[in-house]
Amino acid sequence: MLVLLPPSEGKAPSGTGAPLTLESLSLPGLTAARAAVLEELVELCAGDEEKAREVLGLSEGLRGEVGKNAGLREAGARPAGEIYTGVLYDALGLASLDEEARQRAGAWLLVFSGLWGAVRVTDRIPSYRCSMGVKLPGLGALAAHWRAPMAEVLPEAAGEGLVLDLRSSAYAAAWKPKGEVAGRTATVRVLHAPTRKVVSHFNKATKGRIVRSLLTAGAAPQGPAELVTALRDLGYAVEAEAPGKAGKPWALDVLVEEIH
Repeated sequence: MLVLLPPSEGKAPSGTGAPLTLESLSLPGLTAARAAVLEELVELCAGDEEKAREVLGLSEGLRGEVGKNAGLREAGARPAGEIYTGVLYDALGLASLDEEARQRAGAWLLVFSGLWGAVRVTDRIPSYRCSMGVKLPGLGALAAHWRAPMAEVLPEAAGEGLVLDLRSSAYAAAWKPKGEVAGRTATVRVLHAPTRKVVSHFNKATKGRIVRSLLTAGAAPQGPAELVTALRDLGYAVEAEAPGKAGKPWALDVLVEEIH
């Protein structure tokens, strides 16, 4: 099973260990594309600070993120699962998983990133600020930059099992499963059961809880239909819509009674 996650906008500080080496990251087919983004981002942020803030969409209060990006090559790295924070990752609670669940997390979870393309939670990276919606002056829109290398690398990473896609639309734009892979992909919405309205903040928390439940239970459904059964067995209210034709993902709605 492969679980596709968005990153968090806010991130924990960089580590105190050795700096990043791109060659150490998972999915080595993305190395050249990563190097191109890293080079331009560092150069941008080491130059005109105001231009960098504008390109990255940073408020005055986030001015310090520019300097952080300028020092990415020297900054200490730590596991991506420790760098990403926020609602989804708080609910996922990687640090409190038992050893077997942590091993599953390392094998199953893939976090999408405007800077790195996609990393596993065990990959060591520094803290950074660069969303998928950024348009760099040289490379252009990052989602478009990542599409070709992702199309080469991700189908192999997906293997032959279920792909659970929990990404937001900005990150989904970097890679959309196609063909046979799409047929075993499931996307998830979180709806407030009484109103059938999409929730936002609580959407992230519920998705984090879903992933944690699958990891701790050791549930490894082979396809979308099996995922529906597994989630229901874990106590989630799920409505599923199989695709109308081959080569399209399943759409799952998880219903929550209380918004928390």
